[in-house]
Amino acid sequence: MTTIQDLGRFGYRRYGVPVCGGMDSFALRIANALADNSEESACLEMTLHGPTLRALGPCYVALTGADMQPVLNDQRIEMWSAYPMKNGDVLSLQDARRGCRSYMAVSGGFNVPRVLGSRSTYIRGNFGGYEGRVLRRGDILRGEQMSVRSKVRYLGREDIPDYLESPKVKVLIGPQDDFFTEKGIETLLSSEYEVTPESDRMGYRLKGPPIEHSGEPEIISDGVAVGAIQVPGSGMPIVAMRDAQTTGGYPKIANITYVDLEKMAQLRPGDKVKFEQVELEEAHLLLHQYMQQLENLRKKIKERDVAPEFPDEETLLRLQGAIT
Repeated sequence: MTTIQDLGRFGYRRYGVPVCGGMDSFALRIANALADNSEESACLEMTLHGPTLRALGPCYVALTGADMQPVLNDQRIEMWSAYPMKNGDVLSLQDARRGCRSYMAVSGGFNVPRVLGSRSTYIRGNFGGYEGRVLRRGDILRGEQMSVRSKVRYLGREDIPDYLESPKVKVLIGPQDDFFTEKGIETLLSSEYEVTPESDRMGYRLKGPPIEHSGEPEIISDGVAVGAIQVPGSGMPIVAMRDAQTTGGYPKIANITYVDLEKMAQLRPGDKVKFEQVELEEAHLLLHQYMQQLENLRKKIKERDVAPEFPDEETLLRLQGAIT
């Protein structure tokens, strides 16, 4: 389940076109920063298990997100770092140790056609990315305006997110909270829900204590935002993710804040989640702090180049601040 994604496709939801884009936009943006790309550049999004890739020429690649235990030729390398590759080098990624999705940027970004302003893959629509589909053995990906750096670049260990198996996710209550009883809303905010195997880029189906409706469990279809928590008649919540439909007829009890969508994106089937209510002003503040953090990290990354030769794992971990 490896696809090409960028930050998303905006301005077309009125026509029924989902946003798409990287599920974990923080990891995608940092991958591009490590590769010295613009944040809108297209990356690979890899889910649960990574591919094996052979360089057909010199390039510079960055890896972020869930730790897929990358190996460059025969040397174990670190996530949240960028490395030079030469013709014939082989990069192998394995099962994700924790978290669900990893990202790989290449210097210059992947060169695939823009469709409706974005290079993101929309699998159900069969467009965008690489021929509108997941990658297969033998596919050849080309970089756009490739440049090659000689030095390893990395993100400090203190700035690397910890992918928890049971995070607290902040939500705004509504817009159809009047379709639920007070008990139903309390159930959402006080219970733990498990991610089911029936979860993908379109939506996460959760299981746990049923959420009580105040009446009919349906509404006249209206807009569905990314992060919306819909509750059908079963009382089991469904979280709309990046490939979610643009309208729906189930009432929405809450919406996940932009900043915490990335916590959901890194959950895998069997992981748990709890929801915590915040007000709009706090959500705005968190978003402002998030964007400032990204800007600060871009500056720090540019200041952290290490020697041209490949550092061993212990050296890089020491540079990242993981060991002293």
